[in-house]
Amino acid sequence: MFLQSIQLRAFRNYREQYIDFTAPKTILLGNNAQGKSNLLEAVELLATLRSHRMARDKELVCDGEEIAQIKACLKRQTGVSDLALTLRRNGRRTVNLNGENIRRQTDFLGVLNAVEFSSLDLELVRGGPEGRRHWLDTLLVQLEPVYAYILQQYNQVLRQRNAFLKNIAATSRTDTTNNSPLSTQHSALSTHNSEQLGIWDAQLVTTGTRVIRRRERAIQRLAPIAAKWHASISGSTEILQIKYAPNVQTVENQSEQVQQAFLDKIQQRVIPELRQGTTLVGPHRDEVELTINQTPARQYGSQGQQRTLVLALKLAELQLIEEVVGEPPLLLLDDVLAELDPSRQNQLLDAIQDRFQTLITTTHLGSFDSQWLNSSQILSVDSGKIYTQSSI
Repeated sequence: MFLQSIQLRAFRNYREQYIDFTAPKTILLGNNAQGKSNLLEAVELLATLRSHRMARDKELVCDGEEIAQIKACLKRQTGVSDLALTLRRNGRRTVNLNGENIRRQTDFLGVLNAVEFSSLDLELVRGGPEGRRHWLDTLLVQLEPVYAYILQQYNQVLRQRNAFLKNIAATSRTDTTNNSPLSTQHSALSTHNSEQLGIWDAQLVTTGTRVIRRRERAIQRLAPIAAKWHASISGSTEILQIKYAPNVQTVENQSEQVQQAFLDKIQQRVIPELRQGTTLVGPHRDEVELTINQTPARQYGSQGQQRTLVLALKLAELQLIEEVVGEPPLLLLDDVLAELDPSRQNQLLDAIQDRFQTLITTTHLGSFDSQWLNSSQILSVDSGKIYTQSSI
């Protein structure tokens, strides 16, 4: 696939900007805080309807404006598609494909595929489980666009169940204050509340099982690819293992087994959940374990070794998406060369070549050899304006 053009209106610090992409590789050159990352974020939004910055929509709209718009023209093997995403300060979005508004936003996913690699991704190793879950979910949305709807369903049930638990906990505290003869939190669970909680349990188990099974399958496919890339980059001196560690564990990833294990565990934790007023069981508490030579990666070695791991993950994402969708996705590199030593820079640039259309941000051109520069479109970014510096 090839992104032919993009147009930004009132998006971040871009008032009005149109860009034609004329080469397999586009280098966005400029000082920090000029808008380079914002352009990549716009492409990422078209691909996943999410931002790795996790910004609210109102933060994506220019000051003084109510609406922002991203339009793009994408060429794929199946033909050319026109995409448009409208963002509003009130959070309501509109997606449009080939001139027609799409009622369900999830139907917009899968038209454009892209992998984002930024300096923030180093937190995949150093940070907490939430970041790794977010990374895995973003990948899954591109492998299976329906997953976005599945995850949305689960999160909705989770919010409603948490609200119900909080209400029970608050009622229990009130009764205890009034010297009501309640000896335990469990006694706050009346017959009516117990029946209602059972309904939420069933819905959480059903939707959560769909999330768990897809996450498991994705890691099973990604892990061997990432291990090969990691061996190549590290000179086969280190062994990378990626394991999905669901909060609800079973021997096999069969729907019936997962559902039963999920239900058993959630019923076992009912007292702590009532006490804390929140759901303690489910895929919102999953972990993705990253180990190097059987040692947790966050505890292992240098920052350079952690960077090697993240680089292997991103190259594996590219390869897996290409295998699943049948076309190479776009690669968005946001200020990552500065985080990599020359050896890892070369590994990354050699892997890209002209295989993936690449948009890469940088503050200087010193990391690129003449062959790369000669085959790249170079754009200067300055205060929300983009200028053509040179092109092939």
